[in-house]
Amino acid sequence: MSNEVWVVADLKIDGSVRQVTYEALSEAGQKIAGKLGGKLCGVLIGSGVSGHAASLGKYGAEKVYVIDNDILKDFNTEGFTIALSELIKKHEPAVVIGGNTVFGQDYFPRVAARVGAGVTMDAIDIDLSDQNTLKIQRYSHSSKAIPTQVFHQNYPMMTTVRPNSFKAVENPKDPEVVDGGVEINPADIKTRVIELETKESDRPELTEAERVIAGGRGLGSEENFKHVYELADILGAAAGATRAAVDAGYCPYDMQVGQTGKAVSPNLYVAIAISGSVQHFAGMGSSKVIVAINKDPEAPIFQKCDYGIVGDLFDVLPPFTAKVRSLVSEG
Repeated sequence: MSNEVWVVADLKIDGSVRQVTYEALSEAGQKIAGKLGGKLCGVLIGSGVSGHAASLGKYGAEKVYVIDNDILKDFNTEGFTIALSELIKKHEPAVVIGGNTVFGQDYFPRVAARVGAGVTMDAIDIDLSDQNTLKIQRYSHSSKAIPTQVFHQNYPMMTTVRPNSFKAVENPKDPEVVDGGVEINPADIKTRVIELETKESDRPELTEAERVIAGGRGLGSEENFKHVYELADILGAAAGATRAAVDAGYCPYDMQVGQTGKAVSPNLYVAIAISGSVQHFAGMGSSKVIVAINKDPEAPIFQKCDYGIVGDLFDVLPPFTAKVRSLVSEG
């Protein structure tokens, strides 16, 4: 086993690197690699991805392993599982970290099973224990508790990390680029991507956004969600929603935040007409600042928010939005 700490780059459909990769590199470099006495390494898996090595080096990667294969052009669970697991078997890193995105959630557990690794998901803090094993914290029980989990001395130790949990800090290196040397047999890929359809939006991606404006069923209609979109666009924020709003048909499922939707950790979360159920809180409880607007003074959201406004959203939101617009234009 080596003492290397790996951060597997999470790539968007357009081929760019997700911010969570840089966040994980920064945190792993500060808290893990130095203590283990090993190199901080990036891992790039895909097709035509070697050009991203420099960007990983910008955030501290001293070495970058590259598996570049046309079979991996579009994300494919089997292909990425084989690629990463074979790379791990070949180089035996101590720690392997990835983003807790839809891709990471899909193939990281499969990789762990293939290499006999321990794995945790959706960590919000990473460190080393006194025994130099990986120690993580993650939310549980609908974000009501934050347990600490410590790995046994069984390697590699794998985890995914929640986007926006750490700060990406530049630490420029000139990384050594290493060909992963992993062969993938096309016959082992049982599925193939026929077509990819993306939804175009000028707003940031929900799970990576620094600011999120979310609406609940109290908005009353799809038409009234324009208030959410307007405020989101002024702030350069993503737009989110509760399950109740999605089920009512006010907005699409890809906006759903909560236990059965997406988990977000923005610097600012504005909850409009959201009661604050435990299921919704499970998806946004790690937000740094929560602002709530609700006409029910007994709504659970007021027990969880940093700032609360009690009032009818149709009375409160127009002047609130106008003031925000004014402040943004002045700033």
